[in-house]
Amino acid sequence: MVPHLTTALTGPLLELERRFLDNASEIEQWMRVQWQDHMPPFYGSTDLRNSGFKLAPVDMNLFPGGFNNLNDVFMPLCVQAAQSAIERICPDARKLLLIPENHTRNRFYLQNVAKLMNVLKLTGLQVRVGSLIPDITEPTTLELDDGATLTLEPLVRHDGRVGLEGFDPCAILLNNDLSAGVPPILSGIDGQWVIPPLHAGWHTRRKSVHAAAYDRVAREFAEVIGIDPWHINPEFRVCGQINFQERTGEECLAAQVDQLLARIREKYREYGVDETPFVVVKADAGTYGMGVMTVKDASEVIGLNRRQRNKMAVVKEGLQVHEVIIQEGVHTFETVEGAVAEPVVYMIDHYVVGGFYRVHTERGRDENLNAPGMHFKPLAFETCCTLPDCKQGPDAAPNRFYAYGVVARLALLAASVEIEETAPVEEALV
Repeated sequence: MVPHLTTALTGPLLELERRFLDNASEIEQWMRVQWQDHMPPFYGSTDLRNSGFKLAPVDMNLFPGGFNNLNDVFMPLCVQAAQSAIERICPDARKLLLIPENHTRNRFYLQNVAKLMNVLKLTGLQVRVGSLIPDITEPTTLELDDGATLTLEPLVRHDGRVGLEGFDPCAILLNNDLSAGVPPILSGIDGQWVIPPLHAGWHTRRKSVHAAAYDRVAREFAEVIGIDPWHINPEFRVCGQINFQERTGEECLAAQVDQLLARIREKYREYGVDETPFVVVKADAGTYGMGVMTVKDASEVIGLNRRQRNKMAVVKEGLQVHEVIIQEGVHTFETVEGAVAEPVVYMIDHYVVGGFYRVHTERGRDENLNAPGMHFKPLAFETCCTLPDCKQGPDAAPNRFYAYGVVARLALLAASVEIEETAPVEEALV
């Protein structure tokens, strides 16, 4: 299904989707060349925002945790894409170790792990789950809501290899974003593939680095199909000297917010957009929608109250925030039964394998939807994002989803560039 787009479908977005349809052959050819030059991440998901005049990614996750929200119809797509990824990385792989987050109380996340295991097993791999939880000292079986079970086992280290008791895997797949840093048991691994690479974790990764890579990708792509890259690219600024608890760096943050808002107003005037510009200030590292605030005027970041400072000062694993990215806010005008929604697209290797809508009944079209109260399951995509239909209008379901898939793949390509350019020297030489 395609949620209702409340803006008139005769505006710039319709034109953008038409450009995607008219240039589908050029787009796919360009993408094919890019993936010859860059190795895609094993998997990823990206949050998109559709404002009716702009369709852009606002977040790129390299450790996606929502495979349970995908339509089961797309399971063959997932398996085929995973097979391609494995053949690219380690064609003779037989055993794979999956290391998840420590969310044993989050039943939705555990269903994600189980779904991911099923996909990997159908590629012909032996798959087992190793846990970083210190309390897991023996195989521990957890009951899932659908009646299935998931067994977590303690990790063991032998010299430079990590596995389980009686299980020496060829590769290790991380579904843990390493926000707290690389645990000693995963450091200095020799002779095994670790995917995504350790430096892709949030202990070193920065959203601003990804945004810079995406900016380059979007500009090159925009030249290919003849569009203004602004229609697919949220502009950004960075402030790396903030301390919310001590109230230092507020002037830097306010200055960057003011500059970006001025730039957005300029683009709105250029395209006749009658909306209030806003920016999203968020921790430059981290996930789960933590450390995020929406701002419409630079004065709003001066003199934050205690509650606001506490919200912004700490993210996952209790990490202190000292660097923030100020990202152009993209309204979402897609709604489901009156609630705002945003598409989330999932990819394995360089293939789109499905997606769903994040819906929030208590948030506005200019607010972060990745927050308590959101839900996904009722809105798994009913069609894939790879088969446009030129006989239908650009806003028809196959074509709207194709547009999602194009922009999501651009974000994935930017993540590939980001991983390559931030690789430690010893990894880059491998």
